[in-house]
Amino acid sequence: MVKEIKLEDVKCKFRKRDINSNKGDFGKVGILGGSIKYSGAVKLANMSLCTLRSGCGLVRVIVPKEIVSSVTPYLLEQTLYPYESLEDIKDAIKDLVSLAIGMGWDYDSKHLSILEYVLENFRGNLILDADALNTLGGHLELLRKSNAKIVLTPHLKEFSRLTGLSILEIEQNKVNIAKNFAKNNHVILVLKGHTTIVSDGEDVYLCTCGSPGMATSGSGDVLSGILTGMLGYLDYNPLSVSAGVLLNGLAGEIATDKNTDISMIASDTIKCIPDAIKKIRS
Repeated sequence: MVKEIKLEDVKCKFRKRDINSNKGDFGKVGILGGSIKYSGAVKLANMSLCTLRSGCGLVRVIVPKEIVSSVTPYLLEQTLYPYESLEDIKDAIKDLVSLAIGMGWDYDSKHLSILEYVLENFRGNLILDADALNTLGGHLELLRKSNAKIVLTPHLKEFSRLTGLSILEIEQNKVNIAKNFAKNNHVILVLKGHTTIVSDGEDVYLCTCGSPGMATSGSGDVLSGILTGMLGYLDYNPLSVSAGVLLNGLAGEIATDKNTDISMIASDTIKCIPDAIKKIRS
């Protein structure tokens, strides 16, 4: 099945909540990333903020201890978990429902060992983005052995590195290549672009929401943050992931209307998530 996703297709994912709800009902999620070279303090903070805006109950920002002072000033509703060792990371992720990993990592051999541990031991919903995708290159067998429910969110250049295919080759047969990659590696693939492709290897959803104003630093982090938050309380399947992609694109369109395609920045998309949810609900 190949289907263009519409607002009415995902309305069921944004139901109003019971009056007796508490934060424990909507998932504890984590953002694991950052490094001395690329602390990404604002990006990590923005990403964790959009997990909350997307509806999860609690978000934990897991960063190397040496960058804590640069990240802390940007956090308010989020909780912070510094790590120095793999043991710290084990403790930080053990009670999470959903986890995003890789933002601001850079390439480092120690990050491969972290990624290996997470893929082998984490059993929740796992979003791999940015430098987690670069670290994964050449090690796709880790996906097939994993106990996690994995979502990959590459843009074309990252997908080219993962597959070994040129961007031109991918663009000539994008849907089938994305579908086959997802099936062979047991993941849900989100191949970002003007039309974003979401596939679990069986079904394919196409999302055309979005705007040129989203072609700005940090927009990919916002999408991964939204997916991490929503998979804190939704079932892992391509429709849930597509709902997150559509929410991101629609919020980006609203942000463009308010700020223009020239002036908008990634955090503008986050501010417009509530308006996008209202539009989907209505």
